[in-house]
Amino acid sequence: MKGQLKGIICIVFAAIGFSFMTFFVRLSGDLPTMQKAFFRNAVALVIAIITLLSKKEKFEIPKNARLDVFLRCLFGTTGLIANFYAIDYLDLADSNMLNKLSPFFAILISIPVLKEKPSKVDIIATITAFIGALFIIRPTGSNMQLVPSLIGLYGGFGAGTAYVFVRSATGKGTKTPVVVICFSLFSCLLTLPFLIIGYVPMTPKQWLILIMAGASAAVGQFSITTAYKYAPAKKLSVFDYLQVIFAALWGIIFFGEVPVPLSIIGYVIIIGVAVIRWEKTRKQAEEG
Repeated sequence: MKGQLKGIICIVFAAIGFSFMTFFVRLSGDLPTMQKAFFRNAVALVIAIITLLSKKEKFEIPKNARLDVFLRCLFGTTGLIANFYAIDYLDLADSNMLNKLSPFFAILISIPVLKEKPSKVDIIATITAFIGALFIIRPTGSNMQLVPSLIGLYGGFGAGTAYVFVRSATGKGTKTPVVVICFSLFSCLLTLPFLIIGYVPMTPKQWLILIMAGASAAVGQFSITTAYKYAPAKKLSVFDYLQVIFAALWGIIFFGEVPVPLSIIGYVIIIGVAVIRWEKTRKQAEEG
C-alpha cells in the first residue's frame, strides 16, 4: 500500500501539471500543432537533463528495456501530437476527457505487454468507458468536431500505450529521468522538420506561454512516469481524472467554455465507472 500511496500522490501532481499544460497550449493562440509540440518537449527536455545531471545518474538504458523505451517514445509522441490537435479544436474538458481514456487503453495493452490479466470488472469498466466516449465524440454526420474527436481518442490510445511501456521499462531498471529525456528528445526530433518548414513567428507573450506549457508538462511527465513505477495502471486510474476537473475549470473561467449536456453525460459515465472500478479493486486488495 505504501507504493500505491506514492503512486496516487504522483498522479495528483501529474493531473495538475497536465491540466495547466493544456491551458497554456490553448492560451498560446493560433500556432501550428507541431510548433506547440516542439516547444513543449524542448522545455521538458532541458528540465529532464538538468534533473539527471543534478542527481549524478548515468544515462543508461538496459538492453532488455530499449524496445520498451522506443515504443514509449513512439506512442507517447504521436499521442501527444493528437492531443494537442484536439486541444486546438475541442473544448478543454472534451479534449482532456478523451485523453483520459488512456487508463482503459492501458488495461487492454497491458494484457500482451505486461501479461496482466484483466478482471471481469476491468473488462466491463473498459467497455462502459468507451460507451461514455461516444457521448463526447458524437459520431454523426452533423458533428463538425468528429475528426478532432477521433484524433483526440487516438491521443488517449497513444498515452495509455506509452504508460504501459513506461511501466515495463522502469520495471527493467530504466531511471525515470532517462525515460523522460528519451521521450522529449524523440518528440523534438520528430517535430523539428515540421517546425522548420511551417514556423510561425511568435510574440514574447507566446514564447513565455509555451515555456510555461513545457514546464507544466515536465511536472506532469515526471509525476506520471514515477506514478506508474510505484503501482499498476488499474490502481491509479481514478485519480488521473482530476485533470479533467481542473481543465474544465480553466475552460469555464478563462475561455467561457461550458460543456454540452451530452458531453457531461459522457464525463459522468467515464469518471463514474472509473470510481466504481477503483473501489472494487481497493476492496479486493484489502480482502486479499
